Amino acid sequence: MSMEGDVGAGLVAIGAGLAVGLAGIGSGMAEKDIGAAAVGAITEDMSLFGKALMFTVLPETIVIFGLVISILCIFVM
Repeated sequence: MSMEGDVGAGLVAIGAGLAVGLAGIGSGMAEKDIGAAAVGAITEDMSLFGKALMFTVLPETIVIFGLVISILCIFVM
């Protein structure tokens, strides 16, 4: 029984989890500041809602990139 394949698969799984988890943490840290600023801007001028929504959603793309990297790690490695 080969242990090398099992260890390699485990390390790939840890790497994939770290890719998604750290991207999510970074995105959340960015989104909290953007969300606070967006709410403040919307309370002063309601016409800024669309721009504020776009800026709030923008950091979520980082998590999608992390997810793509994890999927590539799992299925290509």
